[in-house]
Amino acid sequence: MDYDIEADILSWEITEDSIDHAIELGNFIIHLSKNKKPVLIEILNASKFKGQFNKIKNIEDIKKTIPVLN
Repeated sequence: MDYDIEADILSWEITEDSIDHAIELGNFIIHLSKNKKPVLIEILNASKFKGQFNKIKNIEDIKKTIPVLN
């Protein structure tokens, strides 16, 4: 996970697969592979989510939260 303090963006690289396309869901940009697997997740205005990141432990937690990824 990387945080860009100037842009206030948190980036979480899940795999090293190539990015084919992305979907935007509010403050989240989810970059997907050709097989529609999450590759990179970006959280815009990340400082608003401070204290919430420890609730996301793995990709399965994200899939439960964002049904489009299932």
